[in-house]
Amino acid sequence: MSGPDSFSAVGPSTRAWVSRHLNAGERIIESDTLSGGITAEMWKLTVSTKVGFSRNLVLRTYTDPAELRHAEDRLMRESAALTMLSGSAVQVPELVAFDPTAAHCEYPSLLMTHLPGSTVLSDPGVAERVPLLARQLVEIHAVKAERRPREYQAMTTAESVVVPVGADAEVWSAAIDVLRGPVPTYEGRVLHRDFQPGNVLFDVSQNATPRITGVVDWAGASWGPADLDVAHCSTNLALLHGPQWGQRFASAYEEAGGVFSESAQARHYWRVRDALACSEELQLWAAPWREAGRTDLMAHVVEDRLDAYISTLMDARGQ
Repeated sequence: MSGPDSFSAVGPSTRAWVSRHLNAGERIIESDTLSGGITAEMWKLTVSTKVGFSRNLVLRTYTDPAELRHAEDRLMRESAALTMLSGSAVQVPELVAFDPTAAHCEYPSLLMTHLPGSTVLSDPGVAERVPLLARQLVEIHAVKAERRPREYQAMTTAESVVVPVGADAEVWSAAIDVLRGPVPTYEGRVLHRDFQPGNVLFDVSQNATPRITGVVDWAGASWGPADLDVAHCSTNLALLHGPQWGQRFASAYEEAGGVFSESAQARHYWRVRDALACSEELQLWAAPWREAGRTDLMAHVVEDRLDAYISTLMDARGQ
């Protein structure tokens, strides 16, 4: 939905709240829904300025009843992360305002600036993008937090894993047993917690060398092991482009100066944990990719890739 009247789909209290956070003489002249979100509605707002130019803002609003109980925590995390990262080497949106308890809006909401660039999920060019993603994640993990984000959460248990139909039962059983072992000790870092190609913006100018223009969606910002962020991006790349890209991303992260856990067992634990966590919401993960044009990533394709990636991880245990 887009056009000068499309913002009417947002409740009047939220529209009024947004307007109160515009500069004098500014008004919203156009709005577009942004695709790719799973837990919240996203709007790109075009604002006419007093001097005749325009600028863009982004509104995140949680309207899904199933997500409302998490909305306050996610908005608090995102607002804190954007504030912490302001002025750092990591390009992030600028926080404008947030209403985590819906005191002023119909639903919990956050308003921020809009970054240039686009997400790129296509297979062509992945070899160029992976090192850029790795260097960006190293920069995130290098951020010094005066106030630590909340500790990471890993909800997956051995009992909650969903084994794809036709998967190698013996391999998956061995992988699930990894979750039954002790959680490795780790040196904490600032984590994005959902660092993956869908949350990284690239300059997509024709014939230009790829470059990252920003990292978005900080609603899961946490404190935890760098291995966990690397594992999450590796799983996403394995599903998007093939199992080999999960392993290649881990290597690229290390080549970029990133530091893993010293223990091979710990490194294996985090990679297996994240891949198994994906099994619980595999099709939920893949739906936005198909909406973004990756229509080849049908249910059976991502299931087969996850199965193959789990097998790759189990074959590489101890390395």
